[in-house]
Amino acid sequence: MKQTNAAPALQAPKRRLWKEILKHRYLYMMVLPCIVFFIIFNYIPMGGLLLAFKDYKFNKGILGSPWVGFDYFQTFFNSYQSGMLIKNTLIISGMKLFLYLPFPIILALMFNEIRNKWFKNISQSILYLPHFISWVVVVGLVQRILAPDTGLLNQFISGMGGDGSTFFMMEPDYFYQIMFGSHLWKSIGWDSIIYMAAIAGVNPDMYEAAKIDGAGKLREVWSITIPSITPTIVILFILSLGNILSAGFDQLYLLRTPGNMHLADILDTYIIQIGLQGGQYGYATAVGMMQGVIGLILVVLANKISRKVSDTALW
Repeated sequence: MKQTNAAPALQAPKRRLWKEILKHRYLYMMVLPCIVFFIIFNYIPMGGLLLAFKDYKFNKGILGSPWVGFDYFQTFFNSYQSGMLIKNTLIISGMKLFLYLPFPIILALMFNEIRNKWFKNISQSILYLPHFISWVVVVGLVQRILAPDTGLLNQFISGMGGDGSTFFMMEPDYFYQIMFGSHLWKSIGWDSIIYMAAIAGVNPDMYEAAKIDGAGKLREVWSITIPSITPTIVILFILSLGNILSAGFDQLYLLRTPGNMHLADILDTYIIQIGLQGGQYGYATAVGMMQGVIGLILVVLANKISRKVSDTALW
């Protein structure tokens, strides 16, 4: 009797699940292209991670190539370049993660205080536009502006009576400023959108109560707006930790010059060099896999710590 009663009890939740799916079928149909996209371009390619443990042979394919175990990982950490590559990657990604973090938040707060809709729309459009410009164009603009003698900056320095022949792109002392400045200009407007959406969700009654209590604009921002969007900030920070060892290939590869190469060479550029240019597909896959595994570990740890400290987490 127990076995006959167990089957209908197990089928009931399944029937309810399918009823919910049928009820919201149009919403699921809207999500379907996104799911298919991630399956095709993110999950299926994961099978290629086998290359990290195999000596890939074109005539044998991935499955037929001989196993090499963890040899590629040992080779990378024994390489004289590994320390420099990891250091450069951590410095650049750290600047983009920690130093860059307040800028889109501040911009969103500034946009939130603009009352003139015409000026607000124009300002947002101008600051969103760089996001849609490729890094090839952005770095081309940077090179034109910083070019020796003919560049805009050098011409300004010459006009002020200084030496206008500095080759900024070749000077390692200016690399981090150029890298961070171009990243800030390209990304700040677009990254502020999600913070603006979080600010729009703050209860207006809280601001009214603060005004009655005599709070000024800065006090409202500090005591109401920032605490209200803190969960959003924490979630985005946790997600960003997954890319701590991926400092951005496009920008850094284009900014590399013989003068700053010892600072601009990162794991992403190294993977392209040894993989596509050098033909060492297994070795490149191993280095890329290491990036992903470390990023996953950091996301899990940060999520766990955030849940204990602030009750805000991804899961």
